[in-house]
Amino acid sequence: MRLYNTLTKQKENFEPVQKGKVGMYTCGPTVYGYIHIGNIRTYVFADTLRRVLEDQGYEVRMIKNITDVGHLTADDIAQGDSGEDKIEKKARAEKKTPEEIVAFYETYFHETESAMNILPAHYFPRATAHVAQMIKLIQALIDRGHAYEKNGNVFLDVTSFPTYGALSGNTLDHLKVGARLEEHPDKKNPWDFALWLKAPKDHLMHWPSPWSEGYPGWHIECSAMSMEYLGDTLDIHTGGEDNIFPHHEAEIVQSEGVTEKPFVRYWLHGRHLLVDGEKMSKSKGNVYTLEDIIAKGYSPMDFRLLIIGAHYRGQMNFTWETLEQAKRNKETLFGTAKRLSARAETNDGFSGEDFLDRIRKAIQDDLNTPEALALALEFCKKINTLLDKNEPVESESLRTIFEKIFFLFGLIIEKETIPEEIEILARQREDARQKKDFAESDRLRDVLAAQGYRVEDTTIGYRLKKS
Repeated sequence: MRLYNTLTKQKENFEPVQKGKVGMYTCGPTVYGYIHIGNIRTYVFADTLRRVLEDQGYEVRMIKNITDVGHLTADDIAQGDSGEDKIEKKARAEKKTPEEIVAFYETYFHETESAMNILPAHYFPRATAHVAQMIKLIQALIDRGHAYEKNGNVFLDVTSFPTYGALSGNTLDHLKVGARLEEHPDKKNPWDFALWLKAPKDHLMHWPSPWSEGYPGWHIECSAMSMEYLGDTLDIHTGGEDNIFPHHEAEIVQSEGVTEKPFVRYWLHGRHLLVDGEKMSKSKGNVYTLEDIIAKGYSPMDFRLLIIGAHYRGQMNFTWETLEQAKRNKETLFGTAKRLSARAETNDGFSGEDFLDRIRKAIQDDLNTPEALALALEFCKKINTLLDKNEPVESESLRTIFEKIFFLFGLIIEKETIPEEIEILARQREDARQKKDFAESDRLRDVLAAQGYRVEDTTIGYRLKKS
């Protein structure tokens, strides 16, 4: 298996620290709002990677954090000491406690992942439950001369790390102080970032520490939680491209500053998702959630297949037209599998093993899901051609291959509940068609269409679908 490593800027053969086992960390949500389709794409990419590893026989331990404190509104600035806590801001706006905000949006996140058939992480650590581990790391950084305290605030001294910027290219020689923010008065260097901040009197979330009653910086949280569950060196760390700088750059220096070991072997990042060729923004009204997709008559699996159809490192452009094509591709995959389920087994004929090998080869090459999907659709075309001609196929072997393809793509066949009265009309239409009463058959087809259902006639019977 080959993966593109953001740190080395090249594809590399994957070799975990421990043979046969993979420690994988994915940056999870800050639970103050609904996750949007761009977030979902990032989580599906990480889920696909996990599935490919498990398909190869690796024992994967996946950790996905829940950020419930310390993520400030100016998160695109490396210092991590500017702006309001996102969860506190939401709590004040809705006149609720931070705990209530966290509970609601964390539940929503889990429900969305479940709907998208994303395998649950083995553990979802919350930042607030790991403050003690963060304090321990911060003290170790101070003891090693990589961090300093002033007025109850603790900052990491980036000048103590000559390799700072290796992941993102934002080395100290290239960085400039953000003109739109004032430099924090307690810092030695403009690009030093916060590990611990003294809490203002009205701050809703705070903990005692050796330096002040305060709260942790966003960056230190992921170092503490990832190393707590996966050890000093992680095999894989994933996230969106917006995490590369400053968040992941900060994770590297603060982790390696304590352990003096490589923090992550393989860094993988997914590209942003565009909507109709533009970045998502509330002002443009193009920030979509999974509910928006469902309201348009599409399913989570339609959206999952749209994601699969784009490479995780490529720009994905979401449009309703491309989602419609993804839906048709899904119906091709599911429809072909359904045709096979009614086919008797034969001892010879097409077995499809070559297609499975080619699909695996594609997806093991840095998750080339577009090529894998194209091969899967070619596979369906081959099967349907043979079935139409009543040629022999090894049905059981082909059904097993579909199960493996669906696992790799993360697809589950959705159960559509069709009202009994619609089923009765469809059966009556089929009876009329068999008796060659085509006038009655057409009339019943029109009745079904008027109620929002269409009938597709196949060689193995009819198929009902919502229009």
